[in-house]
Amino acid sequence: MKPDVPVVMRGLFGTMLMEIAPNLTAEYSAGSIGIMSMMIFMTAEEYDRAAEIRAAENAEMRALFAEASGLVEDAGLKVKLAEAGQGKDGSLRISALDAENAALAALLIELQAHVEESTGAQAAGLEARIWDHLVAAADRRKLTFPALG
Repeated sequence: MKPDVPVVMRGLFGTMLMEIAPNLTAEYSAGSIGIMSMMIFMTAEEYDRAAEIRAAENAEMRALFAEASGLVEDAGLKVKLAEAGQGKDGSLRISALDAENAALAALLIELQAHVEESTGAQAAGLEARIWDHLVAAADRRKLTFPALG
């Protein structure tokens, strides 16, 4: 049997919230079960989409870095951006994607700081691209709440 993780976790969510929580007499315990069941539901959602989100973010940042490497004047930053723009995810394991995402995000912060201090004509466009990426990344990571009615 190959367990379908989101299906199993959503089943646990339903059992905890609809069968166990109503039968607990202590208010604190019922509240705790409710919170835990919501976390299980959200974990199921994250499990299903985690690799796609991280791979998309990493690809987006790399594309931004490839473009920015031709626009920034700082030689050291230019090299870092060019190298990162050529990179690829080496593994689809979430831990590996997270590590790569963190490294790319650190470079994005460095680029954003550089752009914000720059007076060059390309600065405004790069800053807008960075903010577009950050908004899109936040939207992709939003968690949905289950309909309980």
